Amino acid sequence: MSATGKRRQRPSTLGRRGFLAAGVAAGASLTAPHVLAQGHGRPRVVVIGGGAGGATAARYIARDSKGEIAVTLVEPSRAYFTCFFSNLYIGGFTGLEDIAHTYGTLAAKYGINVVHDWAIAVDRDARAVTLAGGAVLPYDKLILSPGIDFVEDAVPGWSVAAQNAMPHAYKAGSQSELLKAQVMAMPAGGTFAMVAPPNPFRCPPGPYERISMVAHVLRQVNPTARILLIDPKETYSKQTLFELGWEQHYPGMIERIGPDFGADKLRVDPVAMTVDIDGMVEKVDVCNVIPAQQAGRIAHLAGVTDGRWAPVNAADLSSKMDPDVHVLGDAAAQGDMPKSAFAANSQAKVCAMAVRGALTGSRMFPARFANTCWSLIAPEDGIKVGGIYAATPDKIATVGGSISDTGEDRATRKATYEESVGWYAGITADMFG
Repeated sequence: MSATGKRRQRPSTLGRRGFLAAGVAAGASLTAPHVLAQGHGRPRVVVIGGGAGGATAARYIARDSKGEIAVTLVEPSRAYFTCFFSNLYIGGFTGLEDIAHTYGTLAAKYGINVVHDWAIAVDRDARAVTLAGGAVLPYDKLILSPGIDFVEDAVPGWSVAAQNAMPHAYKAGSQSELLKAQVMAMPAGGTFAMVAPPNPFRCPPGPYERISMVAHVLRQVNPTARILLIDPKETYSKQTLFELGWEQHYPGMIERIGPDFGADKLRVDPVAMTVDIDGMVEKVDVCNVIPAQQAGRIAHLAGVTDGRWAPVNAADLSSKMDPDVHVLGDAAAQGDMPKSAFAANSQAKVCAMAVRGALTGSRMFPARFANTCWSLIAPEDGIKVGGIYAATPDKIATVGGSISDTGEDRATRKATYEESVGWYAGITADMFG
């Protein structure tokens, strides 16, 4: 069983006519647009998306340019809930307020123009972004870090309209709260089902860490409950580590169904709360559906995707379709790096240096990238996988890596978890100041 994604039609690049039509369709006032520009002659950078990629890039450009570049950050959410560590919220290891962050410091300390609105169109000819509220943002360089959206009809029977019945919880916040509440309300001996996504997918919040966190909760409050993992992939990252951990901490609770048993022939019914696995229908109490993913919508509207993802040049994360547009993090097709917060943060620093160099002539250094993904299996049982990467002419390529050993002792696993907590504090400070 191979891991495959769903197909998408190739989007066309939005020229001026497409840009105008998109603005009219969204109700934007295009006859006398309100132009938000800090510039007054300074080069202008617009960043769309305030997560690990976008917030980091905006902060580094504003901080290091010392006012030479006008930076605008477009992010619809006033409080940003990190997907990374949202599984730990479900498992009871952290509070929802602990993964919520705001943008006040970016505005007050670094002079970033933070605009809470949706970007609805990009006119690459005119170098301008239109917002849902009608504002138009001109740019000299555009950075897109919109995260992921879901591939339509990726899981037959499921759509975003059904996310309250069968939550995805892959955009943290209210969906995380909903999934946790559903788990806590399960009847004694009930069934929790997860539909895992095909490759490539955003991680974190990793599906298999989430299974671990749900099992941790159920072991305490509902020990006879059952977990059904429906996975279209033959294998997944850290599989041996997870499965040994499940045998140790949650024996008999978790059953994984792969494509050899029909996981790639699945249909769900959010009304009846059933999953149909290759003709075998099973009633479930909670169903966490994580569909196939693609770049966030604005990347498609900007015309910089190849169908699902946005191809970029490894050295500076610039789009292969437009050198003045850069794409970071989950949305980018960059090569070997996973779609993780650590990866997005690493890419953002390389991109920020390149953008600043292009606009101000500042010194540039060779691109270097790193990533570590931590996962918690049980209290004080943390595991990790890491990589070091370099920019090549073709892609960001792996040059080294490491992974937790299956024979590690309890002290090592505890230290790995504590390391992840320290990393969370560090990366959120790096993002939000």
